[in-house]
Parts: sequence; C-alpha cells; structure tokens
Amino acid sequence: METIQNAKLLRVFIGELDKIGHQPLYEAIVFKAKETGLAGATVLRGILSYGANSLVHGVKLWDISPDLPIIVEIVDSEEKINAFTPMVKELFEKAGSGGLITLEKAEIIIYRSTKK
Repeated sequence: METIQNAKLLRVFIGELDKIGHQPLYEAIVFKAKETGLAGATVLRGILSYGANSLVHGVKLWDISPDLPIIVEIVDSEEKINAFTPMVKELFEKAGSGGLITLEKAEIIIYRSTKK
C-alpha cells in the first residue's frame, strides 16, 4: 500500500456483550470492514471502563460473564473511513447498543504484509 496522506483512525468503543443476534458486535464490525475492503482492523479488550450510563465495567472474581470494554480500531484513507462510518452506525442500531465512535487523524508510517 502506498503512503496515505489523509489517513484516519476510527475507534469504536463498545461492550463485550453487545451483539447482533448471536454475533458479537465487535466481530460484525471487523467482518464488515473486511468486506468493505478497509486496510485492517484490530479489536482490543479493556479491563475497566465507564461511559454515558456511568456504570463501571470491569473484571471481578465473582463475575461469570463480565461486560468488558472493547475497542475496535480501523485505519485507512479518510474517504474509505468516512464511507464506512455510516455502516458502523447501522450496526449499532441493529445491536441496540450504546457506545462511542471517534475519528482521529493518523499518519501511516509502514503498512505491508508479512513475507511468507
């Protein structure tokens, strides 16, 4: 991939238990990004968070299924990210999910596949 001058970082903050049917929302976002041809996506699992509802989510020894924070990060050109953002909003609606979507300027230093 050549250097992208106007790259953007899309960050999606959701809960681990957010789902569309039986599929985790974070998985639906990543597969939609791949289907759309975005450069790549990474899912990060947090250990503690709170958001708009002010409920603190974290790991407790007695929790069977904690609703840990999840962050999905996607970097690509500004045009591709801007076209993808409405799709993420639509997935939020399907999941009935709360969360946060942010957009930042990104500078891509290297983007290449491994040589196998």
